Amino acid sequence: MNTLLPIIIPARGSKLATFLLKLFGWKLNVPGLPGSHGILVAYPHTSNLDFFLCMIAKSACGIKANFLAKDSLFKIPLVGWWLRYLGGRPVIRNSPQGYVKDLAQNMAQASFFWLAITPEGTRKKTPGWRSGFYHIALETNYPVGFVYLDYGSKTIGLTSFFKMTGNEEMDLANIREIYQGKLGFYPENMSPITLWSPQKDKNSVN
Repeated sequence: MNTLLPIIIPARGSKLATFLLKLFGWKLNVPGLPGSHGILVAYPHTSNLDFFLCMIAKSACGIKANFLAKDSLFKIPLVGWWLRYLGGRPVIRNSPQGYVKDLAQNMAQASFFWLAITPEGTRKKTPGWRSGFYHIALETNYPVGFVYLDYGSKTIGLTSFFKMTGNEEMDLANIREIYQGKLGFYPENMSPITLWSPQKDKNSVN
């Protein structure tokens, strides 16, 4: 397995959010981050409840992370403002140089930038993960952290970080090991951990 990166930025967050998670019966296992830049992959994503749990967990651990969402959502009054307030960024697919390169540049220009992605792209079962996160990781050489929402143990965790090597088979095998035994709200809708690009386009991020 790739060498796991050590935590250098400890997680410190909202006591209220931590209390809410405990009230709902959830545990949080997020020691911190290995640096100021990176990508967070959240899996499995099978229910609308996942988003709200992740937002509470984000506040509870104090990690400032942006996330991607459909650009159409940001055009809805109040919804768009709320998503931006939470750290949302619209997916702009018609970028002249490609959205992956745009994101890589934006991340590099910021002093701190962690980008969260749900690689399934939908709550429904798909043939695999959309490949956008992988292309961004290779383009930036930033570490990838693997967030899990395990409804089996009611645990939200982020304990594993490593950089993608470009050896797709090996990288995906390592990721499968991390998510082994983790169950979504609807386990039957969990997509297999394999790269899948419906548009066969590196700009397909979400």
